[in-house]
Amino acid sequence: MRWEGNRQSENVEDRRGQGGGGGGGMLGGRSIGIGTIVVALVGGWVLGINPLTLLGMLSGDGGPVAVQQQGPAQKPPADDQMAKFVSTVLADTEDVWRGLFSQAGGTYKDPALVLFRGRTSTACGQGQSAMGPFYCPADQKVYIDLGFYETLKNQLGAPGEFAQAYVIAHEVGHHVQNLLGITRKMDEMRGRMSQAQYNGMSVKLELQADCFAGIWANKAQAARQVLENGDVEAAMNAAAKIGDDALQRGGGGAIVPESFTHGSSAQRQRWFATGLKTGNVKACDTFSANQL
Repeated sequence: MRWEGNRQSENVEDRRGQGGGGGGGMLGGRSIGIGTIVVALVGGWVLGINPLTLLGMLSGDGGPVAVQQQGPAQKPPADDQMAKFVSTVLADTEDVWRGLFSQAGGTYKDPALVLFRGRTSTACGQGQSAMGPFYCPADQKVYIDLGFYETLKNQLGAPGEFAQAYVIAHEVGHHVQNLLGITRKMDEMRGRMSQAQYNGMSVKLELQADCFAGIWANKAQAARQVLENGDVEAAMNAAAKIGDDALQRGGGGAIVPESFTHGSSAQRQRWFATGLKTGNVKACDTFSANQL
C-alpha cells in the first residue's frame, strides 16, 4: 500500500502511556465484575458479538455509562511508524468522506482515533484490547490497540498493510452510519425485536460498514493511487478471516448462523467488493438488499 508521504490526521489521541485506568467500569450505575467481562470477551471473539453490547446485556441494563476521566490528549511520537500509518489511513478516510458528504450537501464530522494498550475508558464502557478495534458512537471515537495487527497477522492469518487499513476503514464506516442516523435507528429497534432478529439487523449494519470501507478504497485509489499488487486480495482475506463463521470455526465451536452479528466470510467479502467496485453509497444499502 502506498501511504508514506501522504497527509496525517490531527485527530489521533495516544493513550498508550496512560495505563488502563480503574479496575471496573460502570454500566447504568452497576459495577461490572471480572467474570462478566470475561464472558463478554469470549462472546466477542467466538460469536462475533460486540463485547460492549454484551456487557450491557449481561449487566441487565443499557443505561448511561460512567466514564473515567482521561488525562490530556497526547499526540503519537513523530518516529512511531505504525502510528504514522494509522494516522495517514485516518486522514485518507477523512478526505474521502468529507468529499462525499459535501457532494450530498452535508458536512462530515471527523472521528477521533484513540491508540491504547490493555484497556481504556470510553463513553460506551471499559474498552479492552481483547475486543479488537471498535467504534463508540457515544463519543464518536475509534479505539485500537495496535497489538491487534499482530493478532490479525499471526493468529487470524491476515497480513498486509491494506488489511490493516481495511480494519480502520470499517470502523470509520460505523462512524458514517452514526452521522447518518442509522446507528440511532438500530438502537431504537432493539427493544422491539427478539435477540435473533436484532442479530440479523446487526449483520446488515456490519456488512454496510464493510461496504463503506470498500467505498473508501475506491475513492482513495482514484484520488491518490494507494493500491499496490496484492492489496485488494489482502483486504478480502482479512474480511474472510473475521467472518462470524470463520471465528466460530476457529474457536472450536459449532457454526450457529442465528448468532451471527457481523456476517459470514463470504458476505463480508461480497459487500466490501461492492463498495470497492461501485464507490456508491446507495449501493451499500444492505437493509433493503434481497440477498446479503
